[in-house]
Amino acid sequence: MAEKSITLILVDDHPVVRNGLRGMFESSPGFEVLGEAANGVEGVELATRLDPDVILMDLRMPGGGGVAAIAELGRRGARSKVLVLTTYDTDSDTLPAIEAGATGYLLKDAPRDELFTAVRAAADGRTVLSPAVASRLVSRVRTPGAAGNEPLSTREREVLELVAKGTSNRAIAAELFISEATVKTHLTHIFAKLGAKDRAAAVAVAYDRGVLGG
Repeated sequence: MAEKSITLILVDDHPVVRNGLRGMFESSPGFEVLGEAANGVEGVELATRLDPDVILMDLRMPGGGGVAAIAELGRRGARSKVLVLTTYDTDSDTLPAIEAGATGYLLKDAPRDELFTAVRAAADGRTVLSPAVASRLVSRVRTPGAAGNEPLSTREREVLELVAKGTSNRAIAAELFISEATVKTHLTHIFAKLGAKDRAAAVAVAYDRGVLGG
């Protein structure tokens, strides 16, 4: 009896990347690509509608990044496993993605067979990390006081609460009676402390850790 195909959706802002991945999976037995999305927001809607086994998710995309999408899928109780497939292996990208609920993290230069193995493992609910990412995570966990563990100051928390409400830097500056440049400085510190790469990721990580209520 033929094994049931693993169903996938591809979330990446580059059509060439999506086409390449689609061609690769469709030419290999055991996989079925259900759809594609160009950003995290579209990816969440597509995943909710199509309920794939695995979502191959890029992280840095205009119009909705991967970390926020992974967190939103978690909030919606999606069954799909998220396998991050990205060019970046920096701490500020890796940790928020894993914390948000990604099942695995692979770099785009991974060999074809490694990618197929990773998708099968993700579908089974097993964690998949490229060796480079795994070693970074291990060293990060072993380093006490590493970035991402520092508490936010009262002012940084105030700034982040306003960011969570969708407030612009200019409006935050006006509300807190500080300059816009100071707001940007606070945001830089917030991102570093939370190990986040942008506003959406910072808010997602802060809710996840209970820094922000709600």
